[in-house]
Amino acid sequence: MPATRPASPLARVDYPHLARREMLAFLPPVCQRVLDVGCNTGAFGEAVKQTRPGTEVWGVEPDAGAAERAALHLDRVMQGFFGPSLPLPEAHFDVIAFNDVLEHMPDPWAALNHAAPLLAPGGVVLVSLPNLLHLDTIWPLVHDRDFRYEPCGVRDRTHLRFFTRTSALRMFEECSYEVLSVQGINEQWYTASIRRRLAFRLFGRQLEETKWVQFAFVARPKARRLVS
Repeated sequence: MPATRPASPLARVDYPHLARREMLAFLPPVCQRVLDVGCNTGAFGEAVKQTRPGTEVWGVEPDAGAAERAALHLDRVMQGFFGPSLPLPEAHFDVIAFNDVLEHMPDPWAALNHAAPLLAPGGVVLVSLPNLLHLDTIWPLVHDRDFRYEPCGVRDRTHLRFFTRTSALRMFEECSYEVLSVQGINEQWYTASIRRRLAFRLFGRQLEETKWVQFAFVARPKARRLVS
């Protein structure tokens, strides 16, 4: 019987209900106040409150219907786009989460810049970004010379920005953030294609970055920014 691998949790179109529990592991040990940007129906924030009892979780969500549902689970939800127009408190949050959100924004740099003063001392941003170099994207580019948008995943048709690990790190640097950790998440590369499996066997080290559907980043504003 041929070996199998579990499907990615993003292989189904149910974004509003994804709790993104794999991101919980990147929360800092002390985490009292969390802001979930693009919280949708509040699934991630609810998971935070379940695993970290007593944590205060706020959400920001542009869709009115989703924000209304999120309000049933979170401590406070603001309906609107993340930016200066929302009355969010400065120096308040231990974590600001962007779980597959920045790629939907026309200016993710502005979002990171806006997040910095909202963080409490020692606070961090927790960011998940789809990996443009994932195998399911680069294979059709190289093999079929095609880039086909999909309902979900790395090539989601609603994505406005695309990132590799390297370009994401550059974005954090341009926004004066220090990246504390980077980790590939949602490994998905196994395939019935003998050629692709052989390529990973022969060039696994060089192809390591193509295994991951997303990368998770934890970053904090650099010290010089905090005193500027």
